Amino acid sequence: MQAIFWTMEEVADRAKQFYGNGIRQEVEHGENIGQMIVIDAETGEYGIDPSGVETAMKLKHKNPVARLFTLRIGYDVAVVFDGEMERVAK
Repeated sequence: MQAIFWTMEEVADRAKQFYGNGIRQEVEHGENIGQMIVIDAETGEYGIDPSGVETAMKLKHKNPVARLFTLRIGYDVAVVFDGEMERVAK
């Protein structure tokens, strides 16, 4: 199978569409808040863990050319280097 080139923006947009169109309602609650979700931008498959590393490795093992995107559940950013993250989910 030949890979199709996607820009980083296309990967992000596609993953955010999957998140906004169904994944969010499934995962944005309770103990998932603050966890990392890694989404395969091509298939919509995802996993959740504290750092995102374990899930990314599992998804890459299934598909070595997977286009992955990571979000922090319930927040507007995944990480900050100066300042505070703003929580967007209750």
